[in-house]
Amino acid sequence: MPACTETTSPAFVVRDAFPLPTGGDPIHARAVRCDEYDIHVTRTADQALDRLVELLDGAKVAVVSDEHVMDELGPALLDGLHARDIDVIASVLPAGERSKSLQQATRLWHWLAESPIARRDVLVSFGGGVICDTAGWVASAFMRGIPYLNVPTTLLAQVDGALGGKVAVNHPLAKNLLGAFFQPLGVISNVSYVATTSDRHIRAGLAECIKKAVIASPDYADLIESDLDAILARDGDALEQLVRGASAIKAALIERDPYEDDLRRPLNFGHTIGHPLETVSGYGPLLHGEAVAFGMVVESRIAANRGLMDPGTLVRIVGLLRRAQLPTTAAELPPQITPDAVIAAMEKVRQIRAGSLRYVLPIRFGESVIADDVTEAEARQALHESGYAAS
Repeated sequence: MPACTETTSPAFVVRDAFPLPTGGDPIHARAVRCDEYDIHVTRTADQALDRLVELLDGAKVAVVSDEHVMDELGPALLDGLHARDIDVIASVLPAGERSKSLQQATRLWHWLAESPIARRDVLVSFGGGVICDTAGWVASAFMRGIPYLNVPTTLLAQVDGALGGKVAVNHPLAKNLLGAFFQPLGVISNVSYVATTSDRHIRAGLAECIKKAVIASPDYADLIESDLDAILARDGDALEQLVRGASAIKAALIERDPYEDDLRRPLNFGHTIGHPLETVSGYGPLLHGEAVAFGMVVESRIAANRGLMDPGTLVRIVGLLRRAQLPTTAAELPPQITPDAVIAAMEKVRQIRAGSLRYVLPIRFGESVIADDVTEAEARQALHESGYAAS
């Protein structure tokens, strides 16, 4: 058996005596990794900074953000870290989905390579989902992986994008085509940051909350319906409960299958249609949450047309999305999104997923069917019912 004996000096002695294999059987290799981290939901920037400093534990820091977040929130974060004697450098990307690209990731790798950041130092992603996804993927590859912390500043990132370790950048052919699974050291969601974002981004974040309510929690649906006006008004108590609920639901769902060995995942509700919508619109005019909202409508209509969902549930889902002022009809989408373009982009997703295109079809709140037999005709019919002309 291998043995490791520590000495009283900083060095240590390793003693091994492995037996050589006999016979012609395969040599079995095994690598097991278990990642755990905490999601901290705070109400103030000072509380968020305190949690961040605790998790950094004296490491040097490389902050990645975008120009809007850095202008609004960056000085307080950087000054707070400097005041606590933490060495910090920062890089700023242009705001928007187009920064979630191989080109920007490569630029960040060059920046890190020329910096004093070492393998035990920490990259901090400070921004929305684009920053969390891009910086997380950069961290996963730099020096074969350095620790990273997510400090999400948008509602969508706090309730979804910053959670779960799926990191990636986009490719012109498909969203999130280049990426990895790499879990963060921790997540710090300060709901007061949400007050700095636009009404449109608040609504986009609500789409991912409504998704979680439909697939996993009738109680969460009730909370959203009762607190929706307060959430849209950025009430601190309502936002804290919204983010805490979404974080708990996503953490529980991810724990079942953190690396997506099984692609039958209810978290993909709205995304089978939503991701292709983002691709064909050019990763800019349509926010992720807006695409997912319309995707949920289309996929819910497929479920209703199959007789899986009763009409009242469909009305409730569409009504809640409309109350949140999210797109539920084709007229609310960019004009370049056509049924033919969406279907073509979905075929690329099918290729990525080994020939299978799975839809999450809700039955009722908290129950859904994962279907891989939805036909193109069914998808076109649901798109037509959502406002597109028949083709």
